[in-house]
Amino acid sequence: MAGRIEDYALIGDMQTAALVCRDGSVDWLCLPRFDSQAVFAGLLGTEEHGFWRLGPAPVDDEGPQCASRRAYRGDSLILESEWDTPRGTVRVTDFMPPRDGAPQLIRIVEGVSGRVPMRSALRMRFAYGRVVPWVRKQDNRTVAIAGPDSVWFDTEAETYGESLTTYADFTVAPGEKVTFTISWQASHKEPPPLPEPEQQLEATQEFWREWVENCTYHGPYREAVVRSLITLKALTYAPTGGIVAAPTTSLPEHIGGVRNWDYRYTWLRDAAITLSSLLRTGYREEARAWREWLLRAVAGDPENLQIMYGIAGERELGEAELDWLPGFEDSAPVRVGNGAAHQLQLDVYGETIEALHLAHMTGLARNDYASDLQLKLIRYLEDHWTDPDEGIWEVRGPRRHFVHSKVMAWVAVDRTIKLIESGDADGPLEKWRQLRDDIHRDVCEKGYDKERNTFTQSYGSAELDASLLLIPQVGFLPPDDKRVIGTIEAIQRELSTPDGFILRYPTSGEDEGVDGLPGDEGAFLACSFWMADDLAMIGRVDEARKLFEKLLALRNDLGLLAEEWDPTLQRQVGNFPQAFSHVPLIDTALRLTASGAYGG
Repeated sequence: MAGRIEDYALIGDMQTAALVCRDGSVDWLCLPRFDSQAVFAGLLGTEEHGFWRLGPAPVDDEGPQCASRRAYRGDSLILESEWDTPRGTVRVTDFMPPRDGAPQLIRIVEGVSGRVPMRSALRMRFAYGRVVPWVRKQDNRTVAIAGPDSVWFDTEAETYGESLTTYADFTVAPGEKVTFTISWQASHKEPPPLPEPEQQLEATQEFWREWVENCTYHGPYREAVVRSLITLKALTYAPTGGIVAAPTTSLPEHIGGVRNWDYRYTWLRDAAITLSSLLRTGYREEARAWREWLLRAVAGDPENLQIMYGIAGERELGEAELDWLPGFEDSAPVRVGNGAAHQLQLDVYGETIEALHLAHMTGLARNDYASDLQLKLIRYLEDHWTDPDEGIWEVRGPRRHFVHSKVMAWVAVDRTIKLIESGDADGPLEKWRQLRDDIHRDVCEKGYDKERNTFTQSYGSAELDASLLLIPQVGFLPPDDKRVIGTIEAIQRELSTPDGFILRYPTSGEDEGVDGLPGDEGAFLACSFWMADDLAMIGRVDEARKLFEKLLALRNDLGLLAEEWDPTLQRQVGNFPQAFSHVPLIDTALRLTASGAYGG
């Protein structure tokens, strides 16, 4: 039985990631990449679908116990969990060293006090829990093989097999250490080298220490900002610079519902705003790598810009359902791939060009093709900004003229005009200034409800949408414009949960609404951070700070956030951890720090 979403810790090597529960069970791990098939898929099913639990041996059939405390070691992605037991205290250190060869997950058990009986239970199931591998001994190592994959298990503890599971029972005294490592290798290749856990732990700690030193933010929310930055770095696919939205698939937006999606891909929107946060906190190398990834992914075909790509720039992300997995807390279906990849979402043009603009403004080395791409994207928008689309939230209902999409088309044109005005590109300046004015006028005439003094979700609609909170943040209208203030206040009235968090838009309950899906969802955390930003921008800084600190309190004990917060169940929901939650956390912290709006 998987834990609650907030019960999990993230470890990773910037190519894939694992989720470790409070009871010491690794319930999710895809190898060798974020988007590979899972070796441990217990998160979306049962222990039959793969897990690796390491902790104090169960007593009297009580089952595994949760760690007494856990924390990351300083500013790193090295997880330390401690159990206090009647026989003593034990520590387990979990990490994945930044990859130099075979991907590895290393677990080091260390006695702290007393003598503690321990158990490792390893059940590998390939292909998302569907395939039982062939497990055998080879040169004092245990290897599990299925098709193209092999996983090598190394430990000095004695192991034995039972019920298609590999066990190790052992005892640790103070100062004693026992190490465990799994390493992935293509099954047709030679075995991966033997691990060196202590040396790799030291190297991993040094990697994170050096990386965090580059952070330029030193304000009052540094702990939250640095943890979010580390999480974003962990979601970056190092070989290409692509950034996944989350390392998981199908963690539900509504427990027991069908809003379950695969987020192990690179959304242009999410990656662009991630780039923005990294740039503004001192991480230029990640920004450069993402820009190069973007140019490769889009290549010579900007007219067919996708909203998302694979982490190496793959275009085909066909969606399928894994019917042998019951889903997290019976939230089915479990999906892999994402059918939204070929939707039309005009806002991604704005977010992509905004990211390129920020990279240019912060002095990232000039790339002529990036400027050429920007001009080609605007030429596409010239002909298509008047088209209806699926919008920022990837609705699976009919296309609409979403206001946020039009606003971001305006952003794309505005930033390109600024590029031309700076002398770093050539283009029809007067023509595009007119285009910018046309889009602005169209939105203000068709997307604004004068009687209610608020912008609306789409042209002709009475519904609200939290994406409208971005209107002042992108500079479409100034914060003191009465239409902006009216929109902020309308969203507060109509899209707030009882505890003050913000829903994306009204959902339909049992019927299909604007998004074409039945059921409800939680408060969308990014939207709640946007509200805090807007409140600060319109001078309600004390209210903004209080909302921000309420949002910080939703993080789990390790500082991690999923996509949403269920106000009824009072728990995190959606894929985890979510870049689209951690990015606006950073942005709001920067804004509040700049305004001086923070508590003692």
